Amino acid sequence: MTGPVLESSLDVNGEGFQANAEYMRAYVERVRDIERKQRETEQAYLPRARQAGKLLPRERLAFLLDPGTPFFELNSIAGYGMYDDQDGSTSGGNLITGIGYVSGRRCLVVVWNYAIKGGTITPVNVKKLLRLQEIAFRTRLPIVQLHESGGGDLSAKSMATDPWGPATFTEGGRVYCQLAQLSARGIPQITVAHGNATAGGAYQVALSDYIVLVQEKTQLFLAGPPLLKAGTGEEATAEELGGAEMHATVAGTGEYLAADDRDGIRIAREIVAQLPLDPLLTDVEPVEPPRYDSEELLGIYPEDRKKPVMAEDIIARLVDGSRFLAFKPEIDPGTVCGHARIGGKRVGILSNNGPITPQAANKAAQFIQLCDQSYTPLLFLQNTTGFMVGTEVERRGQVKHSAKLIQAVANARGPKLTILVGNAYGAGNYAMASRALDPEFVLAWPTARQALMGGAQAAKVMRIVTEGKWARKGIKPDKEQKKKLDDTTGMIEFGLEVISESLYCSARLMDDGIIDPRDTRIVVDFLLETVLEAGLRKPRETSHGVQRL
Repeated sequence: MTGPVLESSLDVNGEGFQANAEYMRAYVERVRDIERKQRETEQAYLPRARQAGKLLPRERLAFLLDPGTPFFELNSIAGYGMYDDQDGSTSGGNLITGIGYVSGRRCLVVVWNYAIKGGTITPVNVKKLLRLQEIAFRTRLPIVQLHESGGGDLSAKSMATDPWGPATFTEGGRVYCQLAQLSARGIPQITVAHGNATAGGAYQVALSDYIVLVQEKTQLFLAGPPLLKAGTGEEATAEELGGAEMHATVAGTGEYLAADDRDGIRIAREIVAQLPLDPLLTDVEPVEPPRYDSEELLGIYPEDRKKPVMAEDIIARLVDGSRFLAFKPEIDPGTVCGHARIGGKRVGILSNNGPITPQAANKAAQFIQLCDQSYTPLLFLQNTTGFMVGTEVERRGQVKHSAKLIQAVANARGPKLTILVGNAYGAGNYAMASRALDPEFVLAWPTARQALMGGAQAAKVMRIVTEGKWARKGIKPDKEQKKKLDDTTGMIEFGLEVISESLYCSARLMDDGIIDPRDTRIVVDFLLETVLEAGLRKPRETSHGVQRL
């Protein structure tokens, strides 16, 4: 095993620990409440689904996945509080996406949630699809899609933010472009067309490599019967125009004809079973569990964000045997670097116990280059207020050395995973591999924050700038001016705290999801396997995607 055992200084019996744990549990519950409300919205559709002879979206997902295997859902609260969503009931981007096992193969899964807003295409829906495709390019995983969509969302709220949908239309075109490119890269895409697929939704299906049609349920066409009549005067039923039998026997759009929902999913599973098996990882040691309970991760991060948090206390509860070989531990312990194993797999870990100094930036950049040399995956545990500022550090080359660290992170060729465990402010957010620096996955603890700076700091900057402006102009502010400044700085502090909160950021896909701190080791282990397998997958590329002739 790698390195000496970490001795944690965390007092798990103290009052502070218990208060921290309650604070974290409350945030975890907020995320779970949003997810429950989504499921309640879907479940309310059950009578209509049964009347139509359909399974609900999550029932379809359950039939698709191998029983008893993990499914890691991505971007579960995308769109929370956006457009016309009030409490999370209609969040999720009308999609269920994630990584799971189908016929023994690790796959990316997309289930269109037709039970929420008809599975319509919205700006959030498109961004979520684009993110999933980005993951597909990086991981080279097959994509299995269970499709049923009402087409573009023309509701008042959606139209108000994107009148007539030009931005969504353009980004939607990017989705189709990347469907074609994924096929050309040799990454198979299997789609079951469970119901309506009109216009752009039709291309979402037709650009797949394998298509399963469902009798008397699939409706696949560029223009539905009403638009057809309005545009050309022709009258036709949906079945005549784009039903499953027509596409299977006449147009040749699909390869397989299923009797119903379950049969379509069965066929999809059989198609996946013909694909190559997942590659085997060889550089894996026997797994030794951490010496500290993962439950204790709940009590590490305090509500008072000014209180220090020791990265070593987190690492000791994540890594095999709580063993960690620290790199240059005597050089600026405010930035922590070192080697460990998680689930038997090598990993280089970087985290923070404070702001990043020039010395720390040099240490971290060197460590990243060493990991890059040995193709060791990097795990960033973000907890930084940013780079240290001041005359002294600027004279020591802070800008130069922080730029060097960003260079090292951006150009590291091995896999990168990021967990936002605490603060993630300023350029330190970039340097510790936030979404901007392109890691394979970014996840967040529920109480994490990411922004240009903290609300209190931003408010203070505004006060200093305004008071300096008054002084230069010789203005002696009266009570009304002072009150207005107090109100303004108060709004800035409150506003920045709101928009830096994990729920706000995750709703806008600034990460791939919020996780319970207790699940961190399990999730990192699963994602390490996923990204390491990607380097072993050898899809056969062609000059164009698979085409139906």
